[in-house]
Amino acid sequence: MLRTGRKPRDVSERMILNNYRAILELRDLKEEPLTADMIHQLHRIITDGTLRDSNQAGRFRLPSDPVHVVDDRDSSIIYTPPPAEDLEERVTRLCEFANDTSEKEFVHPVIRAVLLHFWLAYEHPYADGNGRTARALFYWYLLRSGYWLMEYLSISAGLVKAYAKYPRAFLYTETDEGDTTYFLVFQLRIIRRALDALRRYIARKQRETAEMAALLKNRPDFNYRHQALLRHALKHPGMLYTCKSHANSHRVTVQTARTDLLHLAKAGFLEKSRRGRELIFLAPGDLERRIRSGEGK
Repeated sequence: MLRTGRKPRDVSERMILNNYRAILELRDLKEEPLTADMIHQLHRIITDGTLRDSNQAGRFRLPSDPVHVVDDRDSSIIYTPPPAEDLEERVTRLCEFANDTSEKEFVHPVIRAVLLHFWLAYEHPYADGNGRTARALFYWYLLRSGYWLMEYLSISAGLVKAYAKYPRAFLYTETDEGDTTYFLVFQLRIIRRALDALRRYIARKQRETAEMAALLKNRPDFNYRHQALLRHALKHPGMLYTCKSHANSHRVTVQTARTDLLHLAKAGFLEKSRRGRELIFLAPGDLERRIRSGEGK
């Protein structure tokens, strides 16, 4: 979906697209101080097309909005956030904490990011989308603090796997006089698991790159984008590629993507055809044989 630019088919895909757009937005916002308006902006991006009432996007909940956190198993209320009337003042304090650069009392950036996540989720300032917005603040602060690798970590995946422990960490904090140690420990474990998953992913990609380089050792005319596409095509025979999808994958111009794909087609490693006016390129089922035989030399 992200590569081809097609529209989301359901709410789940819409959320994926919204999260992707939020990460792109965070790159631009990481140099800006946190404000309520910025939080509203992130909320609008993250909840676009996912709210029952679109008028609730980018605005604090009202006293008339009945907002509770409920147990999915029996719909019992497990948490009621602070009154809506106090949100302006409380979120202002949250922003002051995020923007504090004094050295009087050092708080490690990762700890501060986790506390921002907890704080926004605790305030629950919106009718819906609070968890997603809280995670966006977590990423924003770490990117702002120079932790660029965090952009590539999937915290949400870890939270899904620990679905029962996530709300429990909030509840333990609430019932133990606001001791956030429970949530900090939980979130740090999630970060560590995400880092481990990223390391495994990078190691796998390095192996795949080395294998592809060995297969294409007689093709110095193939750049890293050619090799990346061929690795993907070997795993997905029958896959269709377009100039737009290739451009999106590698953040190059459509013209550069067109040149890449035409070169692979000329080499015999992709099959070129048209879909209306659009050029499309098919990954052949016998691609590995073609690569090993050096087809198109």
